[in-house]
Amino acid sequence: MRDDSKSSQQYASSTVTQQPGQVRSSSTLDSLRQGSDEPPSPPNHPRRRTWLWLAALAVLLLAGVIVWREFTRHSQAASTKPKTPPATPVVAAEARQGDIPVYFTGLGAVTSIYTVTIKTRVDGQINKVSYIEGQAVKKGQPLVDIDSRPYEVQLIQAQGQLMKDQAALENARIDLQRYQALLAKNAVAQQIYATQKATVAQDEGNVKTDEGNIASAKLNIAYCHINASITGRVGLRLVDPGNLVSAASATPLVVITQTMPISVIFTLPEEQIPEVLKRERAGAHLAVAALDRESKNVIANGELTTIDNQIDQTTGTLRFRATFPNKDESLFANQFVNARLLVETKQNVTLLPNAAIQRNGSATFVYLLQPDKSVTVRNVKVGTTDANESEVSSGVSPGDVVITQGVDKLQEGSRVQAQIQSADTPAKNNQPGTSASSSASSNSDAKSGKHRTSPATGPSQKP
Repeated sequence: MRDDSKSSQQYASSTVTQQPGQVRSSSTLDSLRQGSDEPPSPPNHPRRRTWLWLAALAVLLLAGVIVWREFTRHSQAASTKPKTPPATPVVAAEARQGDIPVYFTGLGAVTSIYTVTIKTRVDGQINKVSYIEGQAVKKGQPLVDIDSRPYEVQLIQAQGQLMKDQAALENARIDLQRYQALLAKNAVAQQIYATQKATVAQDEGNVKTDEGNIASAKLNIAYCHINASITGRVGLRLVDPGNLVSAASATPLVVITQTMPISVIFTLPEEQIPEVLKRERAGAHLAVAALDRESKNVIANGELTTIDNQIDQTTGTLRFRATFPNKDESLFANQFVNARLLVETKQNVTLLPNAAIQRNGSATFVYLLQPDKSVTVRNVKVGTTDANESEVSSGVSPGDVVITQGVDKLQEGSRVQAQIQSADTPAKNNQPGTSASSSASSNSDAKSGKHRTSPATGPSQKP
């Protein structure tokens, strides 16, 4: 009975606590569902709501992760998209029409046209040296005096002997005339007349010998006074006053070198000889410049005067002589120079700065500036080249603009910011990095009609 009363109370309390509007479930159905005789438990609504909230939070979190990953992927893709590279600062120059000389260059040595090594012809003591070391002397100017007294004594002796022999000759001639008159009268033998005639001839020979001795003595006296045989410049003094000199000695007294004019002997390879001969036989006066060892500075200018008559088989070269006035005496004998022979001058050809010419293993090309401020590779054919410019026979035309500085950063189609180098602007002032002037842009646009539109056959990128 007590158990039934407790169950009734629990059921009543559960019935009282239900919220209005809710359908009360049957206790009989609950007991049948549970399959036991125990009383049914009340429904668990707060726990179900918690699980629902957790599931919604998980869905939101998963959606946020997906959205964040998609955003990050798109951001990375946008950042990795290729950007247009900035314009490369360069220096450019304009191809021009002008003249360029054709030179043949060879190694040469300055050679004096006349070099005199003066030695003594007599033995004696040097009394006086009349020149100063390195002095410019003229022909006939006294240089060295040797003691001439021994030869003056020989002259006096020769003159005395001449007088003696002349007297004997005169006496012999008188006797010959006397014997000739007696012989006509048969007063003297024929043999005596013949003997006297021979005596006269002998005395005449003695007189001739004496005259020769006199001339020899005078010549020796003249040899004692040494004069300059050419106009030139003397070198260092080789003997001093008071020394004895001998004609058999190998030591010279002085060396005179002609310096005005002076010559340069140089060589050219045999394959260049025909063109030089063609110009010379046409009557052209070929100019020759003597350059220093580095071939940077012109020392003197002269003219080709002589061509040798045979080729050196060991080197395959031919020798040439050029003569220089050398008024300032800038050339010295035995000086090494580079001889530059002007063969001809090409006129009205297309010229480019040497810095614009680029080369790789297979082609010679330039970077040509386009009207849209981009560059294209253009193959060129280079002809004559000098220190600053080169002749271009094909590939560019006068007025085309080519890149001269900053080419190491360029390739086909690169955009550039070009500074046009004018003819009077030194190259060292044209450094890349400065902004292009408005005239550079206008010049590029104005010359757009002169740019060739044919595709370049050279390399498509920077070599």
